[in-house]
Amino acid sequence: MNDNLLIVLTVFVGLCTISMVTQMVVMVGMYLRFKSLQEQIRVFTPRVEQLLESAQKTLEQSRKQITEVSSKVTEVTSKANEVLDSTRTNLGRVEEVLVEATTRAKAQIERVDLVLEDTITRVHESVAMLHNGVLRPLKEINGVSAGVRAGIRAFLSGKRPSVAQATHDEEMFI
Repeated sequence: MNDNLLIVLTVFVGLCTISMVTQMVVMVGMYLRFKSLQEQIRVFTPRVEQLLESAQKTLEQSRKQITEVSSKVTEVTSKANEVLDSTRTNLGRVEEVLVEATTRAKAQIERVDLVLEDTITRVHESVAMLHNGVLRPLKEINGVSAGVRAGIRAFLSGKRPSVAQATHDEEMFI
């Protein structure tokens, strides 16, 4: 039994040795691979550092520009708001003026309408008065004077008027 145990232990130690040697070979291979990778990284490190520096400079410039643009946008926005507020105020004033002007215009139109109506009524009354007071008496005077003229003509002519003459005179009065 001791022999069997010894054989098992020997096999076990041999397997462990093989395992350790395999691990050592793998570790040496990894070491060599990491060394070559480290060399490649050393070659790219200056380039990456330059790229990082360039990226930082670009980022700083971008921040400055964004800050400037942001301040300008804020300034423009505030000025636009001021203009809008001023426009609203002025539109309110213009509306008030228009309402007042409309009200006054309506009142003036009503006054003009009343004055015009009164003037037309007075002109109509004046024309009627002129017609009744001046023209009618003038027509009457004209008719009387025409009659007096006809009588004087007839009297001065000494003749009696003919029927044609009388008819003609009557047609004039009709």
